[in-house]
Amino acid sequence: MAIIAGVNIPDNKRLEISLRRIYGVGPTLAVQVAQMVGIEGNPRVRELTPEQLARIREVIDRNHTVEGDLRREATVAKSA
Repeated sequence: MAIIAGVNIPDNKRLEISLRRIYGVGPTLAVQVAQMVGIEGNPRVRELTPEQLARIREVIDRNHTVEGDLRREATVAKSA
């Protein structure tokens, strides 16, 4: 399994479906990330090269708030 944003995403599923396992990544953002990285055709995660996975990690880490940071923000917003 590939690890992106601290989450093990399934290897046997298509990239756009697998990215949705990350809290804060929905269908639209998954497509946008794939386009930003330059991946076409929605391949399975196991078909991606280590370089492509690294670029996906980089795009998500730099441009989007996901997982723990997003959960923390949601918790603070609820209690305020």
